[in-house]
Amino acid sequence: MSDQRIPAHPVPVTEEEQKLGFDHENLEGWIPPMASEEEVRTALEKAFDYRGDITITLKSGDKVEGYLYDRKPGKNLDESLARIMPKDGSARMNVRYCDVAALAFTGKDTAAGKSFEAWVKKYTEKKAAGETNIGIEAEELD
Repeated sequence: MSDQRIPAHPVPVTEEEQKLGFDHENLEGWIPPMASEEEVRTALEKAFDYRGDITITLKSGDKVEGYLYDRKPGKNLDESLARIMPKDGSARMNVRYCDVAALAFTGKDTAAGKSFEAWVKKYTEKKAAGETNIGIEAEELD
């Protein structure tokens, strides 16, 4: 994995989402800067909101790839924890923020482009085309 920094790209926001305060970013492939405490906290907060796997490189050199499902911010980085479900199926683990050397958004964002508005549009198109037996079942994830 390269150490290149890739900026996050904003995804267009509907007027209604803007009113609700939604902030959509395409974070797939992003490697955020992690030089300051604020950058570490911001990156891990975005990772918590991300609906895909991330890869954390620890200061020990070990790498953890998985889904960040919870975080417990503390007074400082030493007291703050990221809770991760490793992709390899091993036991869930806690990673202290102070142990994180690098972070990369490596997995596919499973929520990208899957808004309710997109579903309604697809449903309306199928209905207009005369399809029957269309319901509200979720799409298969890759």
